[in-house]
Amino acid sequence: MTTPTPAASVGFVERDVARHNAAVPEDRVLAKIEMAIRDAIARGARKHVRSAAAPLRRDVRRLRQAVRELRAQITVLREVAARWAEANAGRGFQPGVSEEEARAARLSPGLIRKLRVRLALTQAAVARLVGVSPAAVVQWEQGRATPAGRNRAALVGLRRLGRRQAKRVLASMATERRAPAGKARPRRGRGRPRVGRDRARRRRR
Repeated sequence: MTTPTPAASVGFVERDVARHNAAVPEDRVLAKIEMAIRDAIARGARKHVRSAAAPLRRDVRRLRQAVRELRAQITVLREVAARWAEANAGRGFQPGVSEEEARAARLSPGLIRKLRVRLALTQAAVARLVGVSPAAVVQWEQGRATPAGRNRAALVGLRRLGRRQAKRVLASMATERRAPAGKARPRRGRGRPRVGRDRARRRRR
């Protein structure tokens, strides 16, 4: 194996330096190209995202407006429902039966009693649902009187209910009719009034 001469070694070094100098500009060019490609991709992606998000933003604005309108409608409906419940409190069960249906329906004393038994209700419960006195229900079941008008429509409407529904209606009516709690009476203090106690203390002194 021959040992390279100093001249040959210098030649090798110069050749490596030349290769390194030639490679540096190429790497820089590749880096610039890579950076330009990344910038182009980022700009395209942002543009695509903006174009895709614009209709979504419009839809979100429309949905928010629709939600605000629905909330306003719900508020109005709640007020109407509250007024309706207050106006109908104590009027008995609201059957939703027309006058024609009520007149055409068969409603004999025996059918009224069978309806009450099927719903597992007392005469007083039927009276609360219809909005009459228990004595009126007794007279209907005995044939001494005949329900008419709104009372007849209420009885016909009760046919559409089951036992659970009738109990729920009774429970809701009891809640609506429940009187608001009055102011608590002031508790009477034991013994003498405060003024009397002060006077007694002064006398003892």
